[in-house]
Amino acid sequence: MLQNDTLSRVLYIDLSKKKYFIKDRKDLFEKYLGGTGVATELLLEECPEGIDAFDAESPIIFAVGPLTGVFPLASKTCAMFKSPHTGDLGESHAGGRSAIAIRMAGYGAIVIKGKSEIPIYLSIANGKVVFKNATTLWGMKDGSIAARVMRQTEGGEGLRAIFRIGLAGENMSTFANVTTETYRHFGRLGLGAIFGSKMLKGIVISGKQMIEVSNKKEYRLLYDKIYNMATESPLMQKYHDVGTAINIKSLNSARALPVKNLQMSSTDAIEPVTGEEIAKHHLARRVACAHCPVACIHLAYLREAYDDDPYFYKTTPVCYDFELIYSLGTMVGITEPKGLLKLIDVVEQVGVDAMSMGVVLAWITEMLEKKKITSDDINNISINWGDAEAYIELVKNIAKPTTEFLRACAKGVSFASSVYGGKEFAMQFGKNEMPGYHTGPAGYLGFLIGARHSHLDNGGYSVDQKDLIKTDLSPEQVIDKLLDEEAIRQILSSIAVCFFARGIYDLKLVSEAIQLLGFEYDEHQLHEIGKQIHLKKYQFKMREGFKFDKLIIPERIYETVDPTGKITKEFIRKGLDYAQNLIN
Repeated sequence: MLQNDTLSRVLYIDLSKKKYFIKDRKDLFEKYLGGTGVATELLLEECPEGIDAFDAESPIIFAVGPLTGVFPLASKTCAMFKSPHTGDLGESHAGGRSAIAIRMAGYGAIVIKGKSEIPIYLSIANGKVVFKNATTLWGMKDGSIAARVMRQTEGGEGLRAIFRIGLAGENMSTFANVTTETYRHFGRLGLGAIFGSKMLKGIVISGKQMIEVSNKKEYRLLYDKIYNMATESPLMQKYHDVGTAINIKSLNSARALPVKNLQMSSTDAIEPVTGEEIAKHHLARRVACAHCPVACIHLAYLREAYDDDPYFYKTTPVCYDFELIYSLGTMVGITEPKGLLKLIDVVEQVGVDAMSMGVVLAWITEMLEKKKITSDDINNISINWGDAEAYIELVKNIAKPTTEFLRACAKGVSFASSVYGGKEFAMQFGKNEMPGYHTGPAGYLGFLIGARHSHLDNGGYSVDQKDLIKTDLSPEQVIDKLLDEEAIRQILSSIAVCFFARGIYDLKLVSEAIQLLGFEYDEHQLHEIGKQIHLKKYQFKMREGFKFDKLIIPERIYETVDPTGKITKEFIRKGLDYAQNLIN
C-alpha cells in the first residue's frame, strides 16, 4: 500500500456505549486488498462463534477496495454479517455512492456492534461519528421518508451516501434489506434485519479525503484505457441500453425463466414485460453509480390517478431490472407492466429483498392452491397468479405480520416450508431464495455451493449456457469451473469492482491497477489470494453450522424442463459430493 493511503483505517462503532475509535489495519488490507477479503477476516475476528445473528455483539461490517474512487466501475461496497436468514455467512454488495462516500470519509472498513436503547441513525463526517435520535423516523410505512429527513438534516450534499431500512427491517424480517441512494440495495440475506435488531435506522456518511497514486502519468493512461473499454465495449453497452432486463426475452425463449413458482420455464405472455418493451414504453431515465460511465440503473415512471381527484396524477420513479421482473413478475404470474411496477414500488417501500419476497409470494400462492393453508392464514387476502393488487396487500402483511403463518413467511420460504410443508416447491438453495435462472444443473450447483448461495458467486448459469448446452461436462468438471470463477470473483469484490465489469477487469488488468496503489501482486498471486478468501468464507460458514449434507433441494427443479435437459438428482449429488471433498 502507499504510505499515506487511508484505506487501511477501520472505524469501529459501539452503538451500546455510543463510542467509536479507529485502528490502522494495514495488515489486513495488504494481505486481502479490501472489500470482501478484508470483510471476511473482520467477520471471523469480530463475530463470536455460534452467536445469534440478532445478538448485540453480532457485527455489521462494511468494506471498500483500493480501486474505489480511483478507477471506473469500482463502485461497490461489501457488507458482511452473520445472516439471520441462513444462519451462516451474510454478504451483500451495493453500488450507488456508498463506496465512494466511505473511501472519501477516510476509511477502508467500518465495524458496527452493540445495540441502541432507542432508534438512532449515525452521522459520519469530518472524522467524527454522531449518534442521532431517530425515534420519529421509526415505524413509517415508506422507508424513503426517513431518507428524505436525513437528507434534509445532514450536510455533505453531492458527497454523502445515505443508508436506511424500512418497516420490514424494523420488524426484523430475515430477508429485509438496506437501501442506499434510493435505487441501490444491500439486498440479500437480511442486513436490514440486523440494522433493525440494533435499532439502527440508517447511516449518513461523507468526506473529502484525497487518494494518491504512485505514477500519475501511468495512472492517467490506465484510467483512460479502462474508461474507453467501459464506454466502447459491446458487453457494457447492453447494460446501458436495456440493462439486465435484456435477459428476460432470451431466457424465456430458451425455456430457462421461472414462471409461476417454476411450474413452467416460459410463458407466451412475456412480451409486455421484456426489457426491450419496458424501455420502449416506460423508461424515464438512466442513473449511474459514482465513478461509473455505464448508467445501468433503469427507472420507469409509474403514473397513477389520485383516488379522490381524477384530474391529478401521482408520478413515481420505479427502478427495475431482470431480477425484479422475474421475482415480482413471472415468478408470480404478472406479465402486465403497470401492476408489476406497482408491486416493485411497494416492495421498495417496506424494504425487503425482492427476489426473496417474490419466491415467498409464489410459494404462498401454490400452498393456497394445494389447500395446505387457508385464507385465514393470510388475513383473508384473496390471491391468484398475476393479481398484483392482492400481492401488494400480501407484501404489506408480511412486512408487518399479524398471523403465525405470515410471521413464518417473514423468515423466508425455507423456514416457512419447514413448519407448514411444501418443501418440494419451496424454491430455496442453502436457505436463500432462488434467482431467476432455470438454465441447467450448473446454475443450481452454483446456487448450492456458492459462499452466499447466489447466482453472483460463480456464474453457474453461464456454464449452462456456454458449455452444458453444447458439450457433456461431468459434474466434477462443472464444480472445477465454478470454484475457479468464484476465486476470481473474490478478487473483483475485494478491489470493489462491479461484477458487470468482469469482462474488462481480468486479473492481469487488476494487477496493473493495484500496482499504482502500492500493491505488488501479479495475476497468479491474485488468483491464489482469491482461493484463500473463498476458503475463509467457508471457514466461517462451517464454524456456524453449514454442512453440505444438510442442503435441501426442491423437487421442482427436476420436474420442469430446462435448456440442457441435464438436471438430474445424480448430477447434482455427484457435484455436491465432489465440492464437499474439495472444500473440506
